This record gives sequence, C-alpha cells and structure tokens, in this order.
Amino acid sequence: MARSIRLRPWQLAALDQLECSERSDFLAVATPGAGKTTFALAAARRSLARSPGQLVVVVPTAHLKFQWARAAAALDLHLDAGWAPSHGAFPSDMHGIVTTYQQVASAPHAFSRRVDGAFIILDEIHHAGDDRAWGDALVTAFQGAKQRLALSGTPFRSDTCSIPFVHYEFDEAKPDFEYGYGPALAERRVVRSIYFPRTNGHMEWSAPDGAVYAADFDDALDASRANQRLRAALSLDGEWLPDVLARAHARLTAVREHHPEAGGLVIATDQEHAQGIAALIRSRLRAKAVVATSDDPLASQKILDFTASDDPWLVAVRMVSEGVDIPRLRVGVFATTTTTELFFRQVVGRFVRWQPGLGRQSAHLFIPDDVRLRSAASDIAADRRHSLRRKEQGGEDDPSFADNEGVGFDDPADFEDAEQLSLFAVISAVATDAVMPDDDDHLDEPMDVDPDPALLLELPAAPLLVGASLATAASTAEGETLMEQKNRLRATNTSLARDLARWTGMTHAQVNAELNRLAGLQRIGDATAMQLERRLTHAKKWMAKR
Repeated sequence: MARSIRLRPWQLAALDQLECSERSDFLAVATPGAGKTTFALAAARRSLARSPGQLVVVVPTAHLKFQWARAAAALDLHLDAGWAPSHGAFPSDMHGIVTTYQQVASAPHAFSRRVDGAFIILDEIHHAGDDRAWGDALVTAFQGAKQRLALSGTPFRSDTCSIPFVHYEFDEAKPDFEYGYGPALAERRVVRSIYFPRTNGHMEWSAPDGAVYAADFDDALDASRANQRLRAALSLDGEWLPDVLARAHARLTAVREHHPEAGGLVIATDQEHAQGIAALIRSRLRAKAVVATSDDPLASQKILDFTASDDPWLVAVRMVSEGVDIPRLRVGVFATTTTTELFFRQVVGRFVRWQPGLGRQSAHLFIPDDVRLRSAASDIAADRRHSLRRKEQGGEDDPSFADNEGVGFDDPADFEDAEQLSLFAVISAVATDAVMPDDDDHLDEPMDVDPDPALLLELPAAPLLVGASLATAASTAEGETLMEQKNRLRATNTSLARDLARWTGMTHAQVNAELNRLAGLQRIGDATAMQLERRLTHAKKWMAKR
C-alpha cells in the first residue's frame, strides 16, 4: 500500500538531492535526533519501488540492528536482523537484512555475491575507519551495489584509515548534505537545547611512577597528568563522583515533576565502573539504576526495557553512546575518561531528541570541569546560543565558558598502559565549584504551539514480499514485525519438535528432517514465514495422533 509520512524540511531537501545525484555514493551528516533513520528508510523505499532489489543496512552494534529493523517495519520494509553469512542467501520473504560492520568484515564475499541492484545504508559510516580491514571489506562487499547511502551524526576526519565511498577534501569528509545542531535548533521542534553543568574539584593521587600529585581542574597539566586527574575525579573511591551524581539526580527529580517518564544516563569508564556507579545510585540516592554493558548478553533487551519504562537511571559504558534512541533521556552524567570530541558529541546526541507534547524541554549533561570537555561543551553551547538568539550576533559569549588552552582531545589509553594504570591510586577527590547554567526560564525555547515544520510525503507501495501469508499480514498489521513473527514461529516449531522427539522416541534430527520434508524446506533457518506456518501445521497434526 502507498502511504504518507511526515518529513522535516531538511529530510525532504536531502531526499531531493540524493535522488538528483548521478553518483552511486551519497554522504548525509545530520545532528543526532534529527531523523537520519526516517530519511534513509524513505529514500530506500522510493528507490526499491523504482528498481526492485535488496535493502542492506550496516550498523555499528548488534543492538542497533533490532532498532533499525523496527523502524523499517514502521515503513512496511521488513528486515532480518538475525541473518548471518553462514545462512546462505538473504531471506526470500524479507526486503533485506540488517548487519554490523564486524559481520561484513568477517565475510565480505558473502555480501558481494548478493548485492547486485541493492540499496545499501551505511549507518555511522565513520566506524568503517576504526580498522583498515573493515574499510577494505566494505569495498569488497558493496562495490557492486546499486546505491550506497552513508550516514553520520558527526562530521569526521580521515585520521588514519580513509573510509570507502566517502569523498574527502584535505583529509576532511565532504558530506553531500549536512544538517547541524544549530540549524536543527533554529528550526524548532526538532532537537532539544542542551546545557552543561560542570563541576570543579580538588584531586589527589599517586601516579604510576610513585609521585603524589594534587590539582584542581583549573591547574595546567600535561596530557598524562590531566588524564590521571580526570581518572581520580571519576573514581569510586572519592567523593567527587557521588556529589555530582546527587546534583544530577536532583535535576532529574525536578524534571520528572512535569515529565514523569524522564530518564537519566550515566556514561561510565568500564564495566566495573558502571556497576559501582549503579551501586552508588541505589545506596546513596535510593533510586533504581539499570546497568547495560557489552559483556551482558541481555544488555540490548535491558536498553529496550528501559526505553519503554519510567525507570530513572541507566548506567552504560559505550552501548548507548551512539545511535541508540531513548527520547526520554533528559539528564546525563559524563563519567568516562574518554575525552575525544567525536565521542563527546555522540554522547550529547543521546539527550537532544525532541518529544512532542512536552512544551519546553531542555536537557542537562553534567561534566567534569576538565578543559577538554569544557571546550567541547563550549562549541555546542555556541550553536545553542546562536540558534536561540539569546544574545545578539557578535555579542559577548557565555561567561561560564572561558577561553580554553592546554591539552588536546586525547584518550588516556594513548598514554598509559594497563600495567601503569594498576600502579595508579586515588588518595582523595572532592567536588568544589559547580557552574549551573540558568535555564529555568527559556521564554525563547520552542513550544508545541509553534507551527510544525514537518511536511507530508507520499511514499510508493513497498515491494511485495515472496512467501508472506495472510497470517503474516495480519500479524504485522497488529504491530509485530515480520522478523519477530518468524522468530516466534521458529521458537514454537522448536518446542513442538522437542515434544515430538520425546513422544516418538526419534532423535531431534529425525523429527526435524521429517517436518522439513513435509513443509518443503531445506532447513528451518532458511524458511519463509509461510513455510514456518506450514511446518507448524504438520507438527500439530503429528502431535494430534498421540
């Protein structure tokens, strides 16, 4: 069926520019929360309607596979997030697949054989530069595709490995379309304004060389000492972090008075740090804290559950730093020693997603008053101040952000190895001066009474699916994605096969082989929804003979 969706002016402009482009590659850079996913899926649906083919979406993390699959299903595009190169052909009853950069790198030829005429979406394309092998694998996998749409939420450079399918000018990626945080704020009702309460402190620590140091965040230090100072502040052994968590919780509590579902996010340094922070929130603040770390197989489900709940706090390391969509996040604590500007902006992106119906809705990210983070926050605040016209153009800057000089955007891992860090010890860390932005009376913030800039776009009908049944259509119409329905059918088939093996005395392999023969399929992993339903019917008839 054809349908209409609402697109923002930037999405329509980017869509027009993409469709007018004569090149196979297109890079769109848009600020987090602006709607890159909707733009890309609308482009894919229009492209597949003109020229049928497969849709392949490549994302940085496994969690984002399921997020993309659900977003695609909302536009009647059904993607298999569970496909793996070992499965063979792409599923015949789906419009395509969602995979990760790591999966592509592991078997690029498995993709290259199947993407002729395909529309490829490369989400957060800068990840392809994380490893030279990843970039080489992308070329092998997708150079034969019909069109490649690359997305990023942050402008990026080619620091070590250039990224395939991206045009560069002087080592800087050159987007074909760019939509920044400032323009998004100015447009209203697209993203939230974000503020950066920052806290100074007095830290004392014993360095790996045995020397004892003491410093505030205002003290000029070399890169290595600055990293140690930040690590001391964020340590679970000091009082700086508990003090900042308490201030952030107080802010979240105030926000929840008029936005009861508002949530908070703490970005931790590592898994042990995340667990310790959650324990602090529970013991000192008497609040619930959910932990999602990469070593937890249930992490993705925990994030999904948190997104739909009204729980106050989520503590994560890197799983929520990019792409994950939790619109109710309003308060954050930056408690990680990773200080690169790219990472900082990715974290900021988790808090700026606009929610209709709330009226004024700013966000707050509590940060250490480290010069590197202060500088990154100042750049974003400059966009906010300009967009909200809080001061005349050319006027005096926000006095809470002074000129910053000193160390660059470096990661502590660049300076200290694991053995050195094991010799590092925190003596004390105490929070001192706190700079709290005055944002309680933003009369110029966007309100829901502002005209909605979104415009209607008529989408052509989605390509018909092979192997879909009436039950499939009914199930997806009720909100269950085709992928979810197939997973449910596979689980039910597996359960019945187990019962049949127990009843008949046959082996599981013998039962599965017979059911596959009756349903006309090679293996259950390759089955369409219709074949799974047919297999289930034969299993139920077999069980009825008991």
